[in-house]
Amino acid sequence: MTISFSVEDVLQTAVSEIIDAERLQTALTSGEKLRVKLGIDPTSPDIHLGRSIPLWKLRAFQELGHEIYLIIGDFTGQVGDTSDKESERPMMTIGQINENMVRYEEQLWMVLNPEKKEQVHFHHNSEWLSKLSLGELAGLADAFSVNTFIKRELVARRLESGSRVSLREMLYPVMQGYDSLMIEAHVELGGTDQRFNLLAGRTLQEQKGLTPQVLIMNPLISSTDGRKMSSSWGNVISLLNSSADKFGKMMTVPDDQMTEYLLVLPRSIWPFSAEELASRMGNENPRDLKMQLAWTLVALYHGEQEADRVKEAYISQFSEGQLPEDIQEVSLNDLPLENDSIELVGLLVHLQLAPSRTEARRLIEQGGVRINGDAQSDVFLTITPQDQMLIQVGKRNFRRLIA
Repeated sequence: MTISFSVEDVLQTAVSEIIDAERLQTALTSGEKLRVKLGIDPTSPDIHLGRSIPLWKLRAFQELGHEIYLIIGDFTGQVGDTSDKESERPMMTIGQINENMVRYEEQLWMVLNPEKKEQVHFHHNSEWLSKLSLGELAGLADAFSVNTFIKRELVARRLESGSRVSLREMLYPVMQGYDSLMIEAHVELGGTDQRFNLLAGRTLQEQKGLTPQVLIMNPLISSTDGRKMSSSWGNVISLLNSSADKFGKMMTVPDDQMTEYLLVLPRSIWPFSAEELASRMGNENPRDLKMQLAWTLVALYHGEQEADRVKEAYISQFSEGQLPEDIQEVSLNDLPLENDSIELVGLLVHLQLAPSRTEARRLIEQGGVRINGDAQSDVFLTITPQDQMLIQVGKRNFRRLIA
């Protein structure tokens, strides 16, 4: 699959807002080499498709000859960003952060071009944030107003409801802005929920007499359940998902969200534009259009031959009612049984068919869980697992228990 990028991809594709757009366009057309920054906090082991949107923008800059600065927020990840949180995020331990980072670089190279590694600079922001003194932090914090922070929509809502807002959360934008100061970023990428934090980088650069960075903000996409795609909710399509999982999850995207999912693909391989999709929706089966999107996503990460294979397997399984051939098997000896029994909710979590007990209960209540083909509706059900018992969640997630 051939992918190409242009200046238009930087300026127009997956863009909600650009601050200093004219300066950016001048730089891109004049041949100036830019330092382009993207920060990612390793708050989960996987990078999901929502986070891939700014990564593909970063790839576009890389292909156009610019210097890429990827900041892995091992320090800020411990502190926690409140940008999209309705409540205070607990501080993560360095152990949790290190565990999450194990496969991060591997996932980043699934998007960035490994043949141009000399343009890519990885940094962990603990390199400089862990060395800040209280005096230096006080000097940085002086550039910001508490009033500005507490006027943020989510923060204001929490304060109005009497919820706690910690001083630690107020320091997060200062830390993210300091990252931009340390690498003297010309451009920073991020989602629309990061606007406040992105602006903090401009504020600190101006404080130090530097030209403030250009900001490019991408829209956020909804997950297949209608909520924002979030690792903490478990409603994600991850880069590390198998080809079959990527295809199957894409096929569950609601019809009216398909346009959003174009944004997780480089524009040069879109199977159709947003306008073409809108015009075709009235004349074609949305399922067929969704299948084109799913095929393109799998081909992007796993190759066209694999995309053909999983598409044929999907059609065979769901159009002809066949079970998949590669159902994961789990030994009965590996189950945490008590008196040879286990709660269905706990079994789903143990088999990684649900990310949490809360989500497992929701799946059962919605009729999405089957045992040997029979739908289960009792969230308090305790079962005695048997050899060859087939556990199914949704249309495509299976586990077979074996003795």
